[in-house]
Amino acid sequence: MDAIALFDQTTLECSRLITQRYSTSFTLGIKTLDKKLHLPIYAIYGFVRYADEIVDTFHNQDKQSLLKRFKKDTYEAIEAGISLNPVLHAFQLIVNKYKIDLDLIEAFLHSMEMDLDFKTYNDSKYHEYIYGSAEVVGLMCLKVFCDGDQEMYLKLREPACKLGAAFQKVNFLRDIKSDFEERGRVYFPGVDFNHFDKSVKNLIEQDIQKDFDDSLIGIEQLPKCAKLGVKVAYLYYQKLFDKIKGLPAETITQKRIRIPNSQKISLLLGTYFESKLGIT
Repeated sequence: MDAIALFDQTTLECSRLITQRYSTSFTLGIKTLDKKLHLPIYAIYGFVRYADEIVDTFHNQDKQSLLKRFKKDTYEAIEAGISLNPVLHAFQLIVNKYKIDLDLIEAFLHSMEMDLDFKTYNDSKYHEYIYGSAEVVGLMCLKVFCDGDQEMYLKLREPACKLGAAFQKVNFLRDIKSDFEERGRVYFPGVDFNHFDKSVKNLIEQDIQKDFDDSLIGIEQLPKCAKLGVKVAYLYYQKLFDKIKGLPAETITQKRIRIPNSQKISLLLGTYFESKLGIT
């Protein structure tokens, strides 16, 4: 391995470490993808994770300046094909290799900017935020899965967006307490956190379930190298969603709902063996 290849590999492995530290469920899902997809998807996750940290974590810093610098550095890295920031170098490798559209990156970074300004969302801003924060991340991954097959990418684009939206909306429900109490945010349009009841929760759940249902056709048509990993993520989030649906509205405004790691591993293994046996 020459010096440049070593640098590239090391930055990609940095993104893998970030993923492992920040998300058990995402790490488990990536492990069920074909091995050739692991580092590219880690690179995408590392990028979006660190951007999200800017707006959600560094409360004693000038977040706007940090995000502005991160955005500038991102585009410079993509254009130059190099960055001494390992997260951005790994990300630009994948952007340039798989020809990830810059408008997807712009939409994602715009959603991060929205988090700095918006505390409540109307319908328009809600859909704009979900597209940028979740759907485009799924589309970046889809670019990797399709590996240059633009016809397949366009065919699976809409289901991929639906799946990303479902995941994000489940996150909103799971994190409704911390989003409101720690960040002053309520993402669901017209929802008052202090009057969050069963009828409001049911309407949100119906919308989420439709997104899940609409995404399934796309999962079934994914390349073999990606299908199992995405199916595991789908089943994990559906299980988390089912758990939330079974709880009273007041419960999810009082604590964050989780799936224990033991259940995540059980789900992963079950889905893997069902796939190998041709059950799913």
